[in-house]
Amino acid sequence: MDTSLFAAQAELADFIGRSRRLVVLTGAGCSTDSGIPDYRDGHGQWKRRPPIDLLTFAGDTAARARYWARSMVGWRYFGKAGPNPAHHALAALEARGGMRLLVTQNVDGLHQAAGNRAVVDLHGRLDTVRCLDCGHKLARADLQAEMERLNPQWAVLDAAHAPDGDADLESDDFSGFRMLPCPSCGGVLKPDVVFFGEQVPAERIAAVLQAVREADAMLVVGSSLMVHSGYRYVRTAAEAGVPVAAVNLGRTRAEDLLALKIEQPCAAALAFLLSPYLSPGAANPAAKLERRCST
Repeated sequence: MDTSLFAAQAELADFIGRSRRLVVLTGAGCSTDSGIPDYRDGHGQWKRRPPIDLLTFAGDTAARARYWARSMVGWRYFGKAGPNPAHHALAALEARGGMRLLVTQNVDGLHQAAGNRAVVDLHGRLDTVRCLDCGHKLARADLQAEMERLNPQWAVLDAAHAPDGDADLESDDFSGFRMLPCPSCGGVLKPDVVFFGEQVPAERIAAVLQAVREADAMLVVGSSLMVHSGYRYVRTAAEAGVPVAAVNLGRTRAEDLLALKIEQPCAAALAFLLSPYLSPGAANPAAKLERRCST
């Protein structure tokens, strides 16, 4: 094993092992090994132009058609993505009773697919669509099938994946793309996710803040924390005296608030949690890790 990776795992195992009420916050870096690109580089800067905001989506028909065309093409890949070892490691941690709550900024549902049950989808889920006018919800898979039927010329296109479950289409003319109205009221359909310029529902914020204040440790996995909706919880933890560790490649917004920083890929850093040497109810992952490597 790479000695730097082993040292990082040992530190992380010790941090996790001292917690009984751990809150985990995950970001895009947790899902990159599932084939879903992330948003930012190692300096926390955008790799591409920022995602569409709510005002533009709701008020600009041309921009909305562009969004749905790109999303329809990208969903063929995004919708098939599966959990990677980082997701399975966090599910294993919860199964052993080592985690109170997992809060994810991702909209892919991969933590639940891996087996996590105590999850708050901070920014919603891309597999559900909601009407902006009447609130009616429907499954994205059903909408996808109908969009592809109405837009066969777009359905056969291939393009590079993008972080929001969409695709990099080169066309500048999306006027021919046929969008679907709400089947209940004829209103505007939108993925049931929090767009830029949109507020995270108050009940989600309250639930996470309560869990963070009652936690005895917090672990950030794969997030630069540049978006305030994630950073606020790390700041709340620090203000409450709750130690915070982060696993992230590159700079985070909370460098001065971290008790531990691990600059390793998420799956590699968390791999020890999948070890058969760690049984359900294992009290101290660090001790188990040391025992494994001394045999």
